[in-house]
Formats: sequence, structure tokens, C-alpha cells
Amino acid sequence: MQEKNISANNFEQCQKCSLCETVCPVMANNPEYGGPKRSGPDGERYRLKNGIFYDDSLKYCLNCKRCEVACPSGVRIADLIQQARIDFNRRPPKLRDMMLASTDQMGPVASAFAPIVNFSLGLAPVKGLLDVTIGLDHRRTLPKYSSETFVRWFNKHAAASQDSFRKHVSYYHGCYANYNYPQLAKDFVAVMNAFGYGVHLIERERCCGVAKIANGMIEAATRDAKINMAAFRKSISAGRDIITVSTTCTMTLLEEYPELLKVDNGDVKAHINLVEQFLYKAIASGEVKPVWKEGWKARAAYHCPCHQERLGLGIFTTELLKMIPGMELIELESNCCGIAGTYGFKKENFKVSQMIGRPLFDEIAAVAPEFVACECETCKWQIEMSTGVAVKNPVSILADALDLQKTSELNSL
Repeated sequence: MQEKNISANNFEQCQKCSLCETVCPVMANNPEYGGPKRSGPDGERYRLKNGIFYDDSLKYCLNCKRCEVACPSGVRIADLIQQARIDFNRRPPKLRDMMLASTDQMGPVASAFAPIVNFSLGLAPVKGLLDVTIGLDHRRTLPKYSSETFVRWFNKHAAASQDSFRKHVSYYHGCYANYNYPQLAKDFVAVMNAFGYGVHLIERERCCGVAKIANGMIEAATRDAKINMAAFRKSISAGRDIITVSTTCTMTLLEEYPELLKVDNGDVKAHINLVEQFLYKAIASGEVKPVWKEGWKARAAYHCPCHQERLGLGIFTTELLKMIPGMELIELESNCCGIAGTYGFKKENFKVSQMIGRPLFDEIAAVAPEFVACECETCKWQIEMSTGVAVKNPVSILADALDLQKTSELNSL
């Protein structure tokens, strides 16, 4: 058993106000889950006495952290639940869970055979077989893979020009932008270059580990976290801050590494920036200047991902998007989409996942935007599958709304 981080267990600060239960999306839709108060601070009192009190229903927790946002006492409820799963769950991960979580291993293989993989995973018989054999729900639309990864494209087309810029950042692209949707990463490079920043990749970048943590692969997640932290320190020593695009990756790097994996990031945290936060501050301070396309217009709805709410960074995205002339931005109510990474792909969770997301889906339908703005890739998969409305990352919206050439010329003066 791993040594418990007793200092982080601030469960005694729980006031038993039950606010966490009013915002828990699982408790409202799954009667088998006892809720965050019972599973977190209440259960911790018993678990500290004897591990026999561990309740397997903790597996239903999404780790959305909405309970932590609501808690007036700052109790790290979701971390208590996840730590209990790490300490006391003795069931090894299933083959399905290892496949879903091992993106650094599965991604290169799937990309190498992307046309075949994408075609096969879209066939009803194949999806039915995966449902029956490994428990990957047949109703789930599976993400597609790109034949050319972002890293391969970057090294071929962009790497050589990055040293020519006066300012430099390191880009933590994550698995999704590398294997599934390289266009997002290409948009990031285009926007950062236009604002005068050279982009450099993280040396030996590994998956952030959030899926491994959720699926009980703690040893592998810890190994990857240590590799990432060592690479981050090299970038920082070279004078480059780390810029991220995915909110869940960002939350994991900042919060889960020290709290759940016990990987120290105290000297690194201040140098990790979500791109919307970084660019808003740069534009608002006058450090960089945007030139927008004339006549560009869009009507978008903004969905703030749960982990973005936990980080408290959603305001930077909305304010950044509101800077765009012609942008009509509708801020949606705070709701969980229900997918929670790999959670919503699993047969046993699919129905609850969709029930959790229903209020969000209904609001999007009522608003009828041209597209939804959202920083989370798994929220994108869930919303697009369940509503038919396209979801765009704010970085891609910027890449479309900016006159990149004129912005580049202005910021090179």
C-alpha cells in the first residue's frame, strides 16, 4: 500500500453542509453512488481506521471536482476519493481500461494504420464486438486518428523556423492534439508565431496520466509524471514557460501530480500556463497586439469544462473570446457533460454518462449556436456526439478570427 499523504487529508474541515451533494452529477443520476460527502470525508474517517471500510462504489466518482468547487471549507473531496481508490482498490485494470489509458502506446499504432482503424471503429459489427468482448459501449462514437501526428508534422514543417523568434515557449500538446486532431496543435503554433513566440516541443513528452490515474495504473502514471517534470525543468532552465491547451492535462499537471502521484512540482507550477490565460494577459497588457479579420462574425456558446472550473481559469477564455470583434458569445450554465475522460466510453457507465450530460445538451439545443467553444477534447467528443453541434477549441477560433499575417507583421516590429 502506498503511504498516505495525511497532510492533504483535510476532511476534518468538512462542515457537513452537503453543498457538495447538491452539485454532484453522479449522485443525481446513479443511486448506487453514495455521493461526495459519504465517499469523501465521511468514508475517510472509517478508512483511516481500517481499509475494510473501503466501498467499491467509489469507482462511480467522475473526478469532475465540482464538489471541491462548491465546498466552502476547501476540502479536497475528489482527491480523498481518488486517493482511497489508489490505496484500497485491489482489482487490476481490465484490458479495456489499459487500452483506453495507454495513449502513448496505442496512439502511434492507431495513427500508423489510421484509415483502417477509423473505418473499422465506425462499423456497427466492430462496435458490437467491442461491446461484447471488452465492454466498450457500442453506442459511443469513437474518436478518429490522424495518419500524420502533430509531432511528425512539426518536425517536418515548423521546427526549423522557431529559433528565429525573439520570445520562446515550450508547448505541452497532449495526446489528443498529437494523435487525434493535429489541426489544433497547428493552430496553436500559427497563433503563437503570429504573436511573436517561437514554439518548442517538450523533450520526451508523456501523457499527463489522468486516464491512468482513473483506471488504476498508478505506477505507470507516476513514471510518466516524473519524465514530464524532468523535461519541464529543462525547458524552464532554458527560459521557456510551459504552455498547455487541454484543461484536463493542465489540471493533472498542476494538481494531481503532487496530490495523488506524490510527484513534486512546486518549482514548476508557476511556469505552467493554459494558453487562454497566457494570451489574455499578453494582449490585455499590450505585450502583444492582435489584428482581426475584417467582417469575421460568429455566434458561439461557451461550455466551461469541469476541470476548468476547478482551476478557476474560465474567465480568461471568455474574456479572450469577447475581445474578438464580431463574436457573439453565450455563456452556458455550469453543467458537467458526463463523459469524464474514459468514464463515458465504458458500457457500465454509458447510460449515466448521457443522463448527466442531458441538461447541457438541452441548453445547447435551445441556444442553437453556430458552434460550441470549449477547451476540453473529451467534452468535444461528448457534445458533438450527443447534440450534433460542432465544438471548437478557443485556439482554433483565434486562428480563424485573426489576420495571422498582419498580426505577425505588427508583432515583429
